Formats: sequence, C-alpha cells, structure tokens
Amino acid sequence: QVQLVESGGGLVQPGGSLRLSCVASGSSFNIYHMDWYRQAPGDVREWAATIAAAGTTTYFSSVKGRFTISRDNTKNTLYLQMNDLKSDDTAVYYCRARHPMNGRVYWGQGTQVTVSS
Repeated sequence: QVQLVESGGGLVQPGGSLRLSCVASGSSFNIYHMDWYRQAPGDVREWAATIAAAGTTTYFSSVKGRFTISRDNTKNTLYLQMNDLKSDDTAVYYCRARHPMNGRVYWGQGTQVTVSS
C-alpha cells in the first residue's frame, strides 16, 4: 500500500516554472515505477512522464525538453520540474505509483497548475 500526496501547484505566467512534489508513504518507494499524469478541464487524464525504479525516464512529446521528472528515494519523493510553461499545460497534475511485479497502481489526489497571464 502506498499513499501519495502532491504539492507545488499554483498560478504561473506563460514561460514560467514550477516544481511539483509527490511524497510517498507506505512500503518500499524505491521499487515503484513512478508517473506524472495530468488532466485538463473537459479532457481525459493523460500521461506526462515516467521514471522507472532504476531511474530511466521517458516523456510525452509535448513536455519533452521542458519537463524533468526525478526522484529522491531517501526522501520518498517524486518531482516534476516544469519550465517554459504554456497555457496548454494548465491541468490537475497527479502522481502515480506502479508496483513492478503485480502491476497495482496508486494515485495521489492531484495538484492544480494554472498557466495564465
């Protein structure tokens, strides 16, 4: 069982930056593959980035080069550094943990990011 709590969202102007955090509690954060998803108003939830337990990262094309996913296993924390933000990045951002063996997933409650001038 893993509990996830996101933070760091807010209002930012286009071109600005934010860093999201996702703190995990429960068992063995270091073995989980971790994802960031986002959901804009009226849209389906979409995948944004992944960091595997071993540290490999992958990104959705629209955020590649602007967003950086990272993790600190000593702090049980996942991060998403978001630079050069655009209005299309406005969404609720969710972190997700995936167990590598049984595939079970856990979601956080989300944090709102609004990009607007």
